[in-house]
Amino acid sequence: MMKQQSPDGIGPRPPDLLLLSILAMLALHEFAPIVILVRGIWRLAGVAPVMVGVVLNLWADQLFKRAGTAVKPFDPSVALVLTGPFRISRNPMYLGMAFALAGIAVGLGTATPWVVVAAFVWQVTVRFIVPEERKLETSFGEQFLRYKASVRRWL
Repeated sequence: MMKQQSPDGIGPRPPDLLLLSILAMLALHEFAPIVILVRGIWRLAGVAPVMVGVVLNLWADQLFKRAGTAVKPFDPSVALVLTGPFRISRNPMYLGMAFALAGIAVGLGTATPWVVVAAFVWQVTVRFIVPEERKLETSFGEQFLRYKASVRRWL
């Protein structure tokens, strides 16, 4: 069985990109912290966005499975999910990953991990969200265009 690649055929899939981002954040924090933004007990505040991110991912994943449609961005979609967190974000799973990374950045407390959060959001947008939107527009036409016009890409 061949390992699936990202939709563009190169580079890591979203969960792999999340893991690589966490590793990069840890490395930057350790070797190039630059400035401390969050100190002491306040670093525990990072737990909240991590938990929000986990909940968003699990909730969106469950809704996809309940609708019988693909969770992976490069598999065919058979249903357009518009309920739950999809009412406030067209990409709650990616948003959840970004929340988790932001929480980790708060927990680390230094400035440089935030560069990775921004890079993750950019990578996901360019390599996954934009191609997914084109695919969904082709598959669902006017229904997706109305959804796209009424719900933001991120928040």
